[in-house]
Order: sequence, then structure tokens, then C-alpha cells
Amino acid sequence: MRFLPVNLSAFMVELDSLEQTMALTDSLTEIPIHGVEEIIPAARTILVRYNPFIAEEDNLVKLISLRDITKAKAKASKLVTIPVHYNGQDLPDVAQFLGVSVDEVIRRHTQNEYQVAFSGFAPGFGYMVSKHAQLNVPRRQSPRVRIPAGSVALAGEFSSVYPQASPGGWQLIGVTELSMWDINRPEPALVQAGTRVNFVDAQKSQVSYSLPTKNLSIEQPENTKADIIVLATGLQTLFQDLGRVGQSALGISESGGMDKSALRSANRIVGNLSDAAVLEITQGGFKAQINRNLVVAVTGASCVIEVTTASNQQYQVNPYQPVHLIKGDVIKLGSPNKGVRSYLAVRGGFNVKPILSSCSFDTLAQVGPAPLRVNQALSIKTSSPISAVSLSETPAFDYPDADDVVVLDVVLGPRTDWFTEQAIDKLTNQLWQVTAASNRIGLRLSGEKPFERKKLQELPSEGTCIGAIQVPANGQPVLFLNDHPLTGGYPVIGAVCEYHLDLAGQIPVNARIRFNPLGEFKELHGSDGTDEQE
Repeated sequence: MRFLPVNLSAFMVELDSLEQTMALTDSLTEIPIHGVEEIIPAARTILVRYNPFIAEEDNLVKLISLRDITKAKAKASKLVTIPVHYNGQDLPDVAQFLGVSVDEVIRRHTQNEYQVAFSGFAPGFGYMVSKHAQLNVPRRQSPRVRIPAGSVALAGEFSSVYPQASPGGWQLIGVTELSMWDINRPEPALVQAGTRVNFVDAQKSQVSYSLPTKNLSIEQPENTKADIIVLATGLQTLFQDLGRVGQSALGISESGGMDKSALRSANRIVGNLSDAAVLEITQGGFKAQINRNLVVAVTGASCVIEVTTASNQQYQVNPYQPVHLIKGDVIKLGSPNKGVRSYLAVRGGFNVKPILSSCSFDTLAQVGPAPLRVNQALSIKTSSPISAVSLSETPAFDYPDADDVVVLDVVLGPRTDWFTEQAIDKLTNQLWQVTAASNRIGLRLSGEKPFERKKLQELPSEGTCIGAIQVPANGQPVLFLNDHPLTGGYPVIGAVCEYHLDLAGQIPVNARIRFNPLGEFKELHGSDGTDEQE
């Protein structure tokens, strides 16, 4: 095993084969190690997230290095049959690459059982492997901008089905009508790690395959009282809380508020639990009519907060303070002059139903309560635990504006050694400008000189974390944020430290970033001895 740094609360275990990865995954799942919060297996790696207040990194490395990875345990798992119409655009190219006929490709795909090794990329996207299918093909040189939902595809040693329309570079060999992801099902993901899969040719099968839906209602609560009417949403207004940690088995990342310090402050100011759902308002422009007496607070990005009364009187209120609104008031947030995202909390909390343990909307996975829309009615909970308001909340840091240079501390790894010394020097000394293509998934950055790699081979998909600085083929990095993909296929040169993630979520377009590595890239080695018990 090789142990690589990821950030201050995660590291990566690199192995020699998928079989070893699956064996170690089984071991860590069946006999967990105290302090490990989540593992994210991939093709040749396992991303290990741990609580640094409970466990030391060196001890965890030592304990994991002692695990037996010689053989994955054979265990019973459910079998899913997926009917496929073999009409994919890349089917002839796949056959040509393998030197066989199209019929032979279909035969190999349908006559060999697959097993889901791990999930990632998108909710319900399972990386399936077969010992005997012999359908190992490279990704397309030029990824497609849009691949339809239900597309059955091959890449490397894996087969999978795209659960939703998305970009992608896999080779398309067919399409299925089965839904791989349906939030209305008791188990939203049709397949998960360990699931056995049989593909059948839909043209030759006489069996009809279908799955029950609507067994689990995720309808949002009926607004019997329109306590707030949304008049304008600005660029984007979302429900957000602290996110849905622990859903990696479904292929879902954490999501949650981009500036959690501001989110917690907003809740404390109105006397809510600090993890209650709030409104995350991007670049201002939010406007709402109040239909009952409420106490609200606005934190985060610095903007003008204006209240217009029913008698058309106007006044401004301060952020980071409780604000009493009465029936007929209209509250409006202007465009921020510093930062990007503001947070609006209401005493008692919004009456919104969690989806997969969180009220956060994940813009990549499309999971969670839908983005707010004009004329939407919002209701406030009538029975929520509330406490005294906090009058001493202040911003956790100075919010940046478009002319600022923002310094972000970075842990080098896990793939720093894939890059040249000149690239590592650019990471430290070159300024990287935030482009307009940035969003909650990540900040797309532009530098005068792109990163150069010294290892040019294709990287098998591996887990990623919030703050990862991923470098695609063009050498211009992407700084992953809260809605990042769970796994990625481009090398990560480093990751922003957790204590700077809230700041990263508030960096506006055109601002520049300087990365500050905390030390040199080094592989991790476990301590010589430990008293810690599993």
C-alpha cells in the first residue's frame, strides 16, 4: 500500500489492483477503525476521511497497513438485471478497437456477470467490473458535452449506466429504459457497491423489467400558511444546511452551505439550532414579502439590506443583527460589494423536508429541495427548538472583492508527483484568476501559464474532496467546492485546507488566488507503534 496526503483530515490509500481495493474496502467496512468517518473506494485507491480530534493520521496509516488485502470476501448480494438496446454510437468503434464483431461485443457484455466495485461521478453511477468480459477500452479522446440518461457505456475495465444526462467520455454501446437513480424509491440507487448485474439484450428478451416508484414521498410540506412569498430569487437562491455527509455509497458528495460560518451565525442570531436550513443567496437580488411577524437575520456577503413597509416607508437594516419584520414588509438584498453568498435565517426555521438527511440542494447531483422560484410560498415551522438570540456574531473573516488577491493554504497531494517542478512552482508563485464559469461545483481558474505534467498516463477514477485542486488536460485548475463530483479522473495537485473553505466559497469572479502550500509533498508512513485499538 502507498499512503498519500489529501488534506488535514483525509488521506488516500493507493493499491496495485481493483481486487486489492475491494478487499481493503471489505475489511474497513466489516471491521471499522475508530476515528474513520467515511471511506470512498475507487479503481485503485480508497479515500479515507477521519476525525483528527479522535484519531491521529500516523496511527490510522499504521493500522490500515496491517490489513489483509490478498482476497476480497465473497458474499451474497442482490442481482439486478438491466435490459439494453445495443444501438450505441460507439459500438462499432469498440468492436473495431477489440478486433471483434459487434455481435461479439454484445455477447461478451450479456454473457458475463458484472459486480459494482464502487459508486461515484453522479448519484446511481456504479463502476461495474467483470472478470471474464474482456471489454477493456479507453475513454474517448474528446468527451461528449451531453450523454443521455440511461446510456450504457464502457471505459477501461468498467461498464456503467449514466443515471442522468451529463457530460462524459465513456464509449456508448447502448441504452436502457431502467432508471438507475430515482429519489422516489426506498433505495434511490438501483445499484450500489457489491451489487451483481446481468445485462440482457432487450431485443431478444421476452421479459418486461420494471421497478416500483412512488414508494417514498419526498413532496415538500404543503404551505398551509404563506408566511413568506418570494418576489425575486436573484441569480440563485437555495435551501442549504451543513450538508449530507455519509452518502458516498450512493455517489453523493457533501454539498451544504458554501460559507458554513455565516450559515451558523445566521441561525444563532435568530435563536435556531446552528445547523438549521437557511436560504443561500448568490450575488444578491433576493426579494420577499412577509405575511406575519418574523425575526430574521442576514449574514455572509456584504450587501445593502432594504426593508419596505406596507405604507411604502423604506429603511436599511444591518447584517449580523436580528431584524424584526411585520406583515406587509418587503425585504430585499442588493448585490454584494464583497463576497458572493449571503445567508437568510428565520426564527423557528423554514418548513422544508430533508432529502437523504439534508435540506441542502446539490447542484451537481440534483438532490434536495428545488431551487427557489418567483411566487413560491414559504412557511415557517411552528414547533422548533429555539433559544435566546446571539447579539455578538461577526464575520469570521474579511470578505474578498473582485480586486483582491486571496491567499489559501494548501496541502500538497495526492498527485503532486505527477507534475513538473515548474508546475509546483507555479502553484505557489503564480496568481490564478477566478473565471465566470465558476459555481458551487468549483472555481474554474485561469493562470498565465498552465500546469505541466510529467506523468501523462490516464488516471483511474479516484475519490476527491472539497478543496481539491484538480488539473484537467488544458492545465488550468479547478478548485472543487461543495457540490464537487465524488470521484474524478484528473490528477489533484493539492487541496485547500478545511479552515479556508468558507473563504474559498466567498471569492468573487475576477478575484485572484495565491496558493500557499504548508510543506513539501511527502508520502505518509505510519507510526512504529500505537496503543490505539480498533
